[in-house]
Amino acid sequence: MRVRVLYFAGVRDVVGRDEETCELPREIATVADFARWIGAERALGERMTSVRIARNERFAEPSEGLAEGDVLALIPPVAGG
Repeated sequence: MRVRVLYFAGVRDVVGRDEETCELPREIATVADFARWIGAERALGERMTSVRIARNERFAEPSEGLAEGDVLALIPPVAGG
């Protein structure tokens, strides 16, 4: 399945890009599966423990299923002032 991945703030800095299209392995079926996979694929490591994932512009639950064409945003905590 193909999904579009958007990276924000510190995650974007680590990955080195704003967005990309990914072809997910067959076994990636839920948001939790995706989080583990993208964390390993993009060397995000411990950072993923605090990253929220939005699916199609709505914060997603880990158990939510994924579908072809989904847009997944990785949103780390940000501080402003």
